[in-house]
Amino acid sequence: MDFIVTLITSFLGTLGFALLLHAPKKAWLPASIIGGISYTLYIVLLQAGWHQAAAMFAGALAGSVLAQVCARRMRMIATIFITLSIVSLVPGLGLYRCMEFLGAGKNAAGLQAGVSAMIDIMMIALGLAVGNFVFRMFCRPQAVKG
Repeated sequence: MDFIVTLITSFLGTLGFALLLHAPKKAWLPASIIGGISYTLYIVLLQAGWHQAAAMFAGALAGSVLAQVCARRMRMIATIFITLSIVSLVPGLGLYRCMEFLGAGKNAAGLQAGVSAMIDIMMIALGLAVGNFVFRMFCRPQAVKG
C-alpha cells in the first residue's frame, strides 16, 4: 500500500510543478507519470536496503531514460520531461536542514546534512548524464524532415 501512496503523491507533486512551470499541457500526464515512477523507484530501493546515493542514482537514471523516450515519441524537447522527472528527487528538505542547523550553531550536524544533500544532488546529475548517454547509445537520431 505504501508503494501506491508514494506513486500517487509523487505523481501529484510532479503534476503541480508541471503547472507551476507552465509545461505544455500535453506533457503534464506523461511527465507526471515519469516523475512518480522515478521517486517511487528511489523509495522502493531504499526500502530494499540500497544505499541512499545508489537509490538516488537509480531513480534519476530511470527518470532520464524514460524522459528521453517520452520526448522522442511525443516530438518534444527532452528538457521538459527531464526537469519534471527529477523534481520529486531534489533534496530540498536536506538543504533546509543544513541551513537550519548552521543557523542554530550546530555546525557538525549542518555539515553532515549539507554533505548528504550534495551527494544526492551529485547522484541526480550523474543519473541524468548516464541516462542521456545510454539513451543516445541505443537510439539512433531521427531523420530531419524538411
